[in-house]
Amino acid sequence: MKTYLLLANRAIDQFNRLIGWVLAALLLLMTVLIFWQVFARFVVGSPLFFSDEIARFAMLWLTFLGTGYAYRKGMLISVDIALEYANKTLSSLLRIVIILSSLLFAFIMVKYGFDLVERVSRQTAPSTRISMMWPYMAVPAGGVVIMVNSLGLLLDEALGTLPHTKQETN
Repeated sequence: MKTYLLLANRAIDQFNRLIGWVLAALLLLMTVLIFWQVFARFVVGSPLFFSDEIARFAMLWLTFLGTGYAYRKGMLISVDIALEYANKTLSSLLRIVIILSSLLFAFIMVKYGFDLVERVSRQTAPSTRISMMWPYMAVPAGGVVIMVNSLGLLLDEALGTLPHTKQETN
């Protein structure tokens, strides 16, 4: 049983590695587009009509996918004073409740995110004329990443391994 849990945990880590590369590509795309927009506007004198819109859409995807990625790594801001002062059993129970709450929130993001995507799918972006479905798909996609990483944190709790969080300074 432990072997399967470890295998599932490794699969989630590989999923996060892929998400990390997607995040890096989105950040690179945003940087290039914004740089080119500034260059085209102030040096060439002819601004691009689509670059700021695509950069905004990339930022949406970066935010929602990055939230799930940061959640697994323990990089999100949190109030953990109760976890610090609780005994080991209570601390583990609190972490499980927090993870399950996050899982529920992510499920709501996915369910209502797809409803939102369906409602805006007939609208188009003003500059690029692409369907607004694509930028809004970031909401359910981010929810899926949070759900997968919540399962990874639950596996960490079940295996008794420390989650991928900040190193303690003590």
